[in-house]
Amino acid sequence: MRSTLSLPSSSGVSGAAMPRRRRTGAAGPSIKSSPIASPGRMARQRPRALRATRGSAVARGRDMGFTAIWISPVVQQVSDQTRAYTGYAATNIYALNSNFGTASDLTDLATALHDRGMYLMVDVVANHMGYDGTAETVDYSNLNPFNNQDHFHNLCWIDNYNNQTNLEDACLYPPSRCWLGSDHYPLPDLDTTSTTVRDLFSNWVTELVSNYSVDGLRVDTVKNVEREFWSIFNTASGIYNLGEVSNGNVDYFCPYQDHLDGLIDYPTFYQATQFFANTSATSTNFVNEVQALVGTCNDTTLLGTFSENHDQPRFASYTSDMTLAKNIITYTMLADGIPIIYQGQEQHFSGGTDPYNREALWLSKYPTHSELYQTIKNLNLIRAVATNQSSTFLTSTTTTVYSNDNTIVFGKGESDHMVLTVVSNLGRHAKEATITVPAAGLPKNIQMTDVVNCHSVDVDDNGGLEIKIKQGQPMVFYPRSLMESTDLCKGKKSAATPTYGPSAVSLGLAFIVSLLLVGGF
Repeated sequence: MRSTLSLPSSSGVSGAAMPRRRRTGAAGPSIKSSPIASPGRMARQRPRALRATRGSAVARGRDMGFTAIWISPVVQQVSDQTRAYTGYAATNIYALNSNFGTASDLTDLATALHDRGMYLMVDVVANHMGYDGTAETVDYSNLNPFNNQDHFHNLCWIDNYNNQTNLEDACLYPPSRCWLGSDHYPLPDLDTTSTTVRDLFSNWVTELVSNYSVDGLRVDTVKNVEREFWSIFNTASGIYNLGEVSNGNVDYFCPYQDHLDGLIDYPTFYQATQFFANTSATSTNFVNEVQALVGTCNDTTLLGTFSENHDQPRFASYTSDMTLAKNIITYTMLADGIPIIYQGQEQHFSGGTDPYNREALWLSKYPTHSELYQTIKNLNLIRAVATNQSSTFLTSTTTTVYSNDNTIVFGKGESDHMVLTVVSNLGRHAKEATITVPAAGLPKNIQMTDVVNCHSVDVDDNGGLEIKIKQGQPMVFYPRSLMESTDLCKGKKSAATPTYGPSAVSLGLAFIVSLLLVGGF
């Protein structure tokens, strides 16, 4: 669903589930045995893009190095296609959206993914249903299985989406719970404190996962529902749950991880967007937010990191600078958690607010040579190499090794297997800049290679190094000695070697400004 904050605020890999770290005294759901619980990489796809062969989009995701695909809600929607295409206005959760395909189509999609060693994440909604008429004329008998008005809260509207205190009070005191939507586009709000509603959802999500071999769930509108409900829902699903809590306040955000396995990392998203989209911004708030999240959330390695999604303006709507786009994607891909790339991000789509950020991907003709496509592919490769060579890389937390106003060096992993990520908001017109990182925590006197341009630097006696940043390009350093048996910098140059100068991709170009789903799984 739409986030309550539409603009940035100013203020894997397959395998067994990992243990989780908690705040002292915190109780929360145990991680399930679903392979997706191990932080892999997810590509956010609209089902229309998955229709062609049940394999073409899957193959593209795999080619870029992703291990999972997250798709829109699959259940039957209201008949108004201008509302239904998003998937967040269900009328029958026991029927599939026929515009997307059949039960067999969805099963085939899961099989196609699993055959390639990939996983399927499905978007789900438990906060509300949808209705084709007005709010005052809702015929609850047409909603399945919640076909009685007693399953819903009385009609009232949330009138201030940015008042988080008010919103939280509404969640804590169910009688005052109000609806999302509008009079002509109502989303009747379910009473999730009801034992009947809870039981119906528990049974439904168990069957959804079993019937369609679902590996993970993206859970919509989490903050609009009392937290206790999510513990029940998470347990009933039996798989990894990634909740949408669209709030930038770490102290508000992190406690939801006591009830759901993972959360979509909105706090870092807001600060990262503000930093990377503006060459005049400074890094302080962004750096502080990253460290605050590590210190407050149960486990940042189970969050979903992102820099674009279907509820927020695309990054290219703020700036057409391809170098800045590469920097924020580099952070997204190598930070703690499961990196998520929203379809079209690899093509530098530039749509603004909903619905312009929901462009049709197929009109781009799926080029695989685009600059960001190749950047993402290379970043997935280094992430996979680091994961395969160190059993603790995914479970280690990010540290800030160095920062100044415009440049940040993040470290992740043990000293002898560390990935150093160098990002900045200098932009493509920046002159060459040199930074000295006095104590990066690296073994002394080794060589570190930037896997983006395959240039090596020496580490000094103190475990530090000097880094030259050319035209604001991101850099990712990895111990050179560990690269010999990998595909990193194989031959001469890596796949994502930057072209310094004008971008090969038309900057700021939106391929289409609306998305209407008429295809299927």
